[in-house]
Amino acid sequence: MLENRVTRILGIRYPVIQGGMQWIGKAELASAVSNAGGLGVLTALTQPTPAHLAQEIERCRSMTDRPFGVNLTILPTASAPPYEEYVDAIIKGGVKIVETAGNSPKAFIERFKRHNVVIVHKCTSVRHAISAERAGVDIVSIDGFECAGHPGEDDVPGLILIPLASRALTIPVIASGGIGDGRGMAAALALGAEGINMGTRFVCTREAPVHDDVKRALVASTEKDTNLIFRTLGNTARVFRNDVSNAVIALEQQPGGCKFQDIRHLVIGTRGRDAWLSGDPEGGVLTAGMVMGLIDDVPTCAELIERIVRECGTRLHEALSSLDGCGGRDD
Repeated sequence: MLENRVTRILGIRYPVIQGGMQWIGKAELASAVSNAGGLGVLTALTQPTPAHLAQEIERCRSMTDRPFGVNLTILPTASAPPYEEYVDAIIKGGVKIVETAGNSPKAFIERFKRHNVVIVHKCTSVRHAISAERAGVDIVSIDGFECAGHPGEDDVPGLILIPLASRALTIPVIASGGIGDGRGMAAALALGAEGINMGTRFVCTREAPVHDDVKRALVASTEKDTNLIFRTLGNTARVFRNDVSNAVIALEQQPGGCKFQDIRHLVIGTRGRDAWLSGDPEGGVLTAGMVMGLIDDVPTCAELIERIVRECGTRLHEALSSLDGCGGRDD
């Protein structure tokens, strides 16, 4: 058992968090991660309405008696979802952990705090992490450039970002991006993080609500099989390299660039959702990180978490033992 501030604050056995992934963060996966000792996370905006989220919360609670969270991604969009109503569903559903991402969660922090909801906020830069701590979040999940989804625009990898954030903050830091095994977890802890967040690695588990053909495509891929799209639009996203993301990049690189409406038909969310479910890895934009290069199987969530924690302990022990042998310690 790895006990630290993250496990105590979240009430979990292991400091391993499942990323809140659009179309994938459903009760089947979240409950399996929580039952295995980590923190499973439902994705609020995967559900079409706040009422549907309330139903998914109840469905997840029927599948686990352990803590789970809800991801609320605050999108910079002209037609915003009814965030206040999603917050209501989270609070009324008795969920005590929320993972926020995207824009600042400042507008909702007071309400969450009033109902004793722990707030984990995902950041891609130290300056945003500092602002989040100042606003009152309880934990920061820091996303390195290797991550799936939106890595920000600074292109700073985890090896630099994790220790910078750990040094700058007084609240716990969770490492996110590029972690898929116990070696990555050991490295994150050595860099100052007190837990890990994994998205793509949890997609490749038996409980993930994703077609097996897509899981096999991710397992067969390497660390080089991602694309960075939306770079010219100032909203970079790391996704699986396929026909659709290649087409997006081609349009972005054409003379004069492109506007969002030029690529909307390619990146529309329902097209990605259908690709995850239908088993067509070429059918839409699929969010995936460079960690694909470290994934070579599709275990259960319990098998994966136990393996990662065990390997992490072994790696840390071996590292300390090697230092002892080199005269690195005086005791």
